[in-house]
Amino acid sequence: MTKPLRKSLPLIAALLGVALSGCASATAGGAPGQPEKLELRYQGSANSVSLPELAADLGYFGPIKLKWVGNTISGPQDIQSAATDQTDFGGAFTGAVVKLIEAGAPVKAVVNYYGTDEKTFLGYYVRADSPIRTARDLIGKKVGVNTVGANLEAVLDTWLKQQGLSDAEIKQVQLVVIPPVNAEQALRNGQLDVAALQGIWQDHAVATGGVRSVLSDVQAFGPYNGGPYVLRNDFIKKYPETTKIFVSGVARAIEWERTTPREEVIARFTKIIQARGRNEDTSTLKYWKSVGITHGGLISDKDFTLWTPWLKQQGFIKNDNVDLSKIYTNEFNPFRDGAK
Repeated sequence: MTKPLRKSLPLIAALLGVALSGCASATAGGAPGQPEKLELRYQGSANSVSLPELAADLGYFGPIKLKWVGNTISGPQDIQSAATDQTDFGGAFTGAVVKLIEAGAPVKAVVNYYGTDEKTFLGYYVRADSPIRTARDLIGKKVGVNTVGANLEAVLDTWLKQQGLSDAEIKQVQLVVIPPVNAEQALRNGQLDVAALQGIWQDHAVATGGVRSVLSDVQAFGPYNGGPYVLRNDFIKKYPETTKIFVSGVARAIEWERTTPREEVIARFTKIIQARGRNEDTSTLKYWKSVGITHGGLISDKDFTLWTPWLKQQGFIKNDNVDLSKIYTNEFNPFRDGAK
């Protein structure tokens, strides 16, 4: 495999100077408390259930329906699709959201959807017989990630910096973009020296055996919220009730996952996947452990400032004083005032 560029792909040109308009759809007439838009386009993820999909199944969206337009394996691609009106919402690593907005994309983060805790975290794995044990051992090695310029790269680069590697040495760590579903096998086949694994893919690899961890983000940084869903600014302005229902539904789905017995969560996920008929595999759902997000998916300054040094070093932001008021809002989250 060849070494990819460490800079993320250029933002879609349409992000800049394009007037974005909402997708025409049936409306509820804009009555108070009623959604103005009854269909939300989105991208999913194979063999897994997203929070909006769960919220819809639990009835938290009321009359609002989701329209699946395909799957994505990349957060940056997902939020670019939302920014350019190809979908109505998208989610990505907080650093990728900052980068997109600082580049001029008219979107705002409204609720967190993934994170790291003691049960659910991002790990970097090698084969059990690998000589790689320290940060310095990674110089010149191939590390598989789902995309560049996002969470996996930020964690790795920040950790390597903490471990004393110079910028020049960090650049010698080769990032190889690979779909998460293929990363474990590529590691076992020797195509990768290290594979960044998370969620069910990580749990499957560990349960199968023959791999060991050299780094996890929760060990390096402690629990943190990893990324939010974004909506376009014009969407929020045009469809405030729909926005409120969407955010509230996702926040409630987070709390449902946090408080529902694990076996019941897995059973619900299995039912949802089987019902949607996309020829998916539900066997890995048994590895699900936790939602990994703080109460109600509320967003905080810390979610973003954790990555400010990395964003600045990469040239994604010009200074440390990012105007976070234009990056995110908890206005539509029902848990914002400490509600349970």
